[in-house]
Amino acid sequence: MSDLGRTLVLAGAVLLVIGLLMSLGAKVPLGRLPGDIVYRRGNFTFYFPLVTSILISLVLTAIFTLLRR
Repeated sequence: MSDLGRTLVLAGAVLLVIGLLMSLGAKVPLGRLPGDIVYRRGNFTFYFPLVTSILISLVLTAIFTLLRR
């Protein structure tokens, strides 16, 4: 049962972080950070959020590390 409790706490923490980011909306420049790749040519736009992905990965790694202890 202890593992189920930890899983639920972890899921709650992840949902909390996602909810906070969504509620802040335009105040948090996620998706428009320097280093994100945008290629526009005519009617075609390719967007790859490289730095945003790295930042989210670091935050999630920190959360998982703290909850694992």
